[in-house]
Amino acid sequence: CIPLGVSIPVGKDSMSMRTVWKDSGKVENKVVAPVSLIVSGFAQVRDVGLTLTPELMNGNSGTVLLLIDLGCGKNRLGGSILAETAKQLGGEVPDLDNPELLRGFFGFVQSLLEDQLVLAYHDRSDGGLVTTVCEMMFAGRCGISLNLKDSQADHVGFLFSEELGAVIQVERDTLSEVNDRSRKFGIEDQVMEIGTMNSGDRLDIYAGDELLLSQSRSACQQAWSSTSWQMQRLRDNPFCADQEYLRITDQQDSGLFCDLTFEYDSEFRQSVNLSLQKPGIAILREQGVNGHLEMAAAFEAVGFTPHDVTMTDILGGMKLDGFKGLAACGGFSFGDVLGAGAGWGKSILYNDVLKEEFAGFFSRTDTFGLGVCNGCQMLSCIRDIIPGAEHWPDFVRNTSEQYEARFIMAEIVSETSILTTDMKGSMIPVPTSHGEGRVEYRNTDDKAMLEDRNQVCMRFVDSRGCVTERYPLNPNGSPGGATGFTTRDGRFTILMPHPERVFLTSSNPWHPDRWGKYSPWIKLFENARNWVG
Repeated sequence: CIPLGVSIPVGKDSMSMRTVWKDSGKVENKVVAPVSLIVSGFAQVRDVGLTLTPELMNGNSGTVLLLIDLGCGKNRLGGSILAETAKQLGGEVPDLDNPELLRGFFGFVQSLLEDQLVLAYHDRSDGGLVTTVCEMMFAGRCGISLNLKDSQADHVGFLFSEELGAVIQVERDTLSEVNDRSRKFGIEDQVMEIGTMNSGDRLDIYAGDELLLSQSRSACQQAWSSTSWQMQRLRDNPFCADQEYLRITDQQDSGLFCDLTFEYDSEFRQSVNLSLQKPGIAILREQGVNGHLEMAAAFEAVGFTPHDVTMTDILGGMKLDGFKGLAACGGFSFGDVLGAGAGWGKSILYNDVLKEEFAGFFSRTDTFGLGVCNGCQMLSCIRDIIPGAEHWPDFVRNTSEQYEARFIMAEIVSETSILTTDMKGSMIPVPTSHGEGRVEYRNTDDKAMLEDRNQVCMRFVDSRGCVTERYPLNPNGSPGGATGFTTRDGRFTILMPHPERVFLTSSNPWHPDRWGKYSPWIKLFENARNWVG
């Protein structure tokens, strides 16, 4: 810790934990646990936008893969996954022999990152070099050609040892600058070129001119995923598990994308006059709700004044007549033990004070509302007191039989909602996090009425932009991919996905390079502000 300049922030007494027992009440035995020490450190991040992932920048043949080998060529296999699968210990284990190299490595990567000289990054110490390269290949959905030099005569050790180090992708044109910086940070002997991307969607490993291995990316990825797939078949709906596993072989699956039908200001400087009076919006929550902060932040960004409003506040006499908007947030009200959102909804329907207060708010013509996830489930539960919501569906357990946290594609299919004005046809990635999001219509008439009146406002789509019921692109199995609904006049909207979580570009796990500070989902909240006037 001293040469790295790292402090241990907290104490931990688990190293002194032990279990004591007596055999036949006579001989005392004890086991000290745990048998290994884990020390974690943390640091401030100045710019969360400067983030590297294992996703290779595909379509650029002018890039190379570099290995930074902090093991200095030792390739120790002790404790490795390879040794474990062979039921061996593996001999000597990797270690940090020279802390100064690790310090130089960190400075080197930070320097490249600051000047955007590195395109992708992945560590090697969990599975070894071949696992690192495969995971980068899966993320980029592309092929890689590895070239082992004569100095790496121990091919098995070189590919499978879990020594410290990382693989980075850089432009070939910047290679001389990258090498100069490695010398500046004292790690030039640890940096070596190991391969390039290929157009064959295969993992090819060469030793000189000899081809050691040639395997398709999909075969590698299915092998990599096979254990999880088998466990998923036992734990979840096996049909869903099989659909996700087979998706790996779909060569036409291009993954996430963004296709907009509107122009949006990614820096959000012009559409809303933030100097105008800021209307109030109630950010509604109940016991167990946890999505109120990001919801408040999204509405505040477009010129609302968000107010933290709990159900207890309203029971205590708080009135909703001072608010223009109401946003019911995501989470797990009452632990979902009464059904997702059902306990929250019934607490309104079965309390005369609450029912009257909410019904009065919904009946006003100058108000709007948004329910997301748990808030969506709750508002669907009280649809009878929301004008124009009488055909809304119920939301029941996902087809997969599991809680689903995904980042997937959704399409805006209607402009009936005041929130989706000018957004029809846009397809944007969005997160989902729910266990009971599958749409269940009470009867076929409800489904037909919602579709005929364009009250279905959002659907799940695949990478081709087609409405989908396939798992996991449709994570809950909703018929027709439906996952968002609005009232006949469009003032009240319910969504299972979470656009409020990703209104900032930096909150998205993936996004196109062209996005600025705000993602296109800012348009939903901007539309609400413009509607209020």
